Amino acid sequence: MRKVLFVLTSHGELGDSGRPTGFHLGETVEPWRIIRDAGHAVEFVSVRGGRPPMIGHDTDHPAHHDFLEDPAGGLLLDSARTPDDVDPDDYDAVYFVGGHGTMWDFRGHAALEALARRIHEAGGVVSAICHGPAALVDVRLSDGTHLVAGRALTSFADAHERARGLDRLVPFPLQRTLEERGAVHTCAPDRMPHVVVSGRLVTGQNPASAHELGERIVELLAT
Repeated sequence: MRKVLFVLTSHGELGDSGRPTGFHLGETVEPWRIIRDAGHAVEFVSVRGGRPPMIGHDTDHPAHHDFLEDPAGGLLLDSARTPDDVDPDDYDAVYFVGGHGTMWDFRGHAALEALARRIHEAGGVVSAICHGPAALVDVRLSDGTHLVAGRALTSFADAHERARGLDRLVPFPLQRTLEERGAVHTCAPDRMPHVVVSGRLVTGQNPASAHELGERIVELLAT
């Protein structure tokens, strides 16, 4: 059994718009189910600890309801620790869940950067989806290089941010900033699934990519 740490944003407002945001439930549920079905354990942290704000809840989706009522799933969120409270060496993989809130509290968070760096350098899996790669933007490895430099990856695309009229609300352009760090960014048409595996780095473009991303994490945990 391997241990996977899911990291969730605690930021609940989309800029100064008054509109809610948070972690994306759909991007959480699918990988959680696939990883647990493969026999691995999942733990959760939120940036500020405790239950984080949530988006993407489909009340007609049985899997969403099941996760939220599961003692090993959603019921753990009330007692979620902070990233500072966990030891990166305890985990075989880290998964940075998306949701626009990540754009405000993932980037520049020292404990999140340490999680990514130490798990990566120990041979573990680093994964992120949609806006979750905000956690990877400034991560430097022990040799001083950016974790994403020269790596193929994906994220929510800047063009798709503009199409939703959100490019002036988010604090930085995610795709462009990853590319400035040396990442080789690719994307599929808006709302289509797209997952990129580069060594032991796994990234997904959007909620539609969550199922395949979970499968790729499990495959890497088996190697």
